[in-house]
Amino acid sequence: MKEQRRSKPDNPMIRYLSAIFLGFCFLVPVPAQSSKPPESRKSENVSPGVEHIEIRRGDFSSDTAGDRWTINLLVVDPEAVRLKLGQAMDEVAGAETTTSLAARHNAIAAVNGGYFRTTGPARGEPVGVLAINGMVLSEPVRNRASLAVRNDPNGISLGFAHFSLAAHLLVNGKISREINGLNRPRDPKDQQDLVVFTPEFHRTTLTDPDGVEITVVNGQVTSISDRSGSSPIPHNGFIVSAGGKARDWALINLKRGVRLAVKLDLKADPVIAFKPDYILGGGPQLIAGNKTVIQAEEQAYAESFFRARHPRTAIGRRADGKIVMVVVDGRQPKKSVGMTIEELAGLMSELGCVEALNLDGGGSSTMVIRNKIVNNPSDATGERPVSDALMIVAR
Repeated sequence: MKEQRRSKPDNPMIRYLSAIFLGFCFLVPVPAQSSKPPESRKSENVSPGVEHIEIRRGDFSSDTAGDRWTINLLVVDPEAVRLKLGQAMDEVAGAETTTSLAARHNAIAAVNGGYFRTTGPARGEPVGVLAINGMVLSEPVRNRASLAVRNDPNGISLGFAHFSLAAHLLVNGKISREINGLNRPRDPKDQQDLVVFTPEFHRTTLTDPDGVEITVVNGQVTSISDRSGSSPIPHNGFIVSAGGKARDWALINLKRGVRLAVKLDLKADPVIAFKPDYILGGGPQLIAGNKTVIQAEEQAYAESFFRARHPRTAIGRRADGKIVMVVVDGRQPKKSVGMTIEELAGLMSELGCVEALNLDGGGSSTMVIRNKIVNNPSDATGERPVSDALMIVAR
């Protein structure tokens, strides 16, 4: 026997609520499908093995508000050219524009390099690791990622790693005290700060007179200058500069005639598989092993650095071995709004990079090709002098 459904009694309140519910369903807006902003690209071969591409994303047809980006990139065949590091004024404490560096070194193209001190007598001093030809010239900062580069007859090798430094003074052959910094101003807030200055820094230490400076020539203490500051750095030695309680220790232990040496142990994680020509501090690492890894270093930077849109410079390596160098303009709403670190990582991944590193950005972000700036640096005063530049030069 067929079962008959029992009809429910009519309820006006149920009819009323149902009508409201159905009306609400029909009024819910359907989300619009997301679409990529319009894009145009221009490409040119700068030299054998070096291609320049300009990407413009967004609506540039009017002055109305809206996100738009101007992106310049270099795609580099590592077998066709070399990747050279240019130091501003050929010293650690120098500041010089990327354009000037590129011209002095006859570079095919160049982008700005690592972070640096922007004010004070030591303007241009790197903030992060710097090592050239095996000589460590600046210490790592906050375990930020860095770039290692080697040029050899077979091409350019790139490595991306986090570096740590164990640095000590050897007094009469024995490890005696930790070195806190290399070729940088003493920290006036740190009573234990002890810094070593080498001849690569500058002619003098550029320090204030609130500490003691020990001159070492051919491995032996030759003079002690207390409360004077800015000591001449010997070409065949170094200066130990100490303030606060570190000054007290130095005055007691570093007498004239004492044998003094510096012991440095720079380690990479992961281990770099080659001996680098140079190591340049940057960070954060954007991509490692074809995966976005920006979260690993987030605590080493201010939140606004990570999450706000700024001009950016980055370098990466594609799966096919080609090198990609990128400058994204920013802080210019009618030209380019810049990128967050997450957006920059997405761009480098889109460009095919399996490894990528953020470099110094903001007003420093500059790309030069054949002695001409091809991007729009954001500083109102024009191109910013920087600490160093990564330069593409003929092989």
